[in-house]
Amino acid sequence: MIRIFSDSTCELSPQRQKELNVEVIPLSVHFGDESFRDGIDLTNADFYARLRAAQELPHTAQVNPDEFVERFRPCLEQGDEIVGVFLSSQLSGTFQSAMIARQILGEERIHIVDSTTVTFGLGLLVEMAARLRDEGKDVQGIVAGLGELIPRLRLYAVVETLKYLKMGGRISAATAMVGGVLGVTPILNVRDGVVEAAGKSRGRKGGYQWMARKLEEEPVDLSLPVAFAHTDAPELMAECEAFFLPLLPSVQIREGEIGSVVGTHAGPGATGIAYFTKE
Repeated sequence: MIRIFSDSTCELSPQRQKELNVEVIPLSVHFGDESFRDGIDLTNADFYARLRAAQELPHTAQVNPDEFVERFRPCLEQGDEIVGVFLSSQLSGTFQSAMIARQILGEERIHIVDSTTVTFGLGLLVEMAARLRDEGKDVQGIVAGLGELIPRLRLYAVVETLKYLKMGGRISAATAMVGGVLGVTPILNVRDGVVEAAGKSRGRKGGYQWMARKLEEEPVDLSLPVAFAHTDAPELMAECEAFFLPLLPSVQIREGEIGSVVGTHAGPGATGIAYFTKE
């Protein structure tokens, strides 16, 4: 049997994890001395309520090698093979922890993939890994298939406020103040493993128009799923979907809520789209 693993930043709900038959290992978030496993010990609603009231950002922590060893070993003892698809190695040490666990176990049956992305973009890759497995691909075929898809993955998002980017040191206080006064909406992009400020617009709908131009430049592969997600703002995700769906006829849609690890930096009120470009 081929077992597919990811981490909690893939933002797949417990129900979707079960449907796909994938296993998700949580990162953790720390508010002061309190520690919570992402998506397990703290609901997203409780997390965003805490985040809105926080005077400083919580800290997030990677999965450690021991946790991977603990989760991988029983699978290997049953004779299974493992494909692990984890968030970008440039954003977290989780990928490296998985590699260390592989070295500890000394197993050729563990295959670790650096997604070079995070959040609902990672979720799309996990969906595709499960699809390749269910189509009868062996582990080499799954890893090769993901290798072809990763360069074609695009993720764009607009954020509601610059407050959390400022608190996390991503932008200066002066930039945050000017952005707030001018109503500038930053557009974020995950590409080649890092989060970038890809552009800016006046207002959220201006952000959607900016992203729509990107979809024209790099057209969507309509045979593969497209994902929309949000940070504690389902109504904004619905607005985003309503804008883009006329551009995406007959496409398979995935929806999700961004959890505590990525939400720490994006803050509430973010929404975006992830998709694969045509070959």
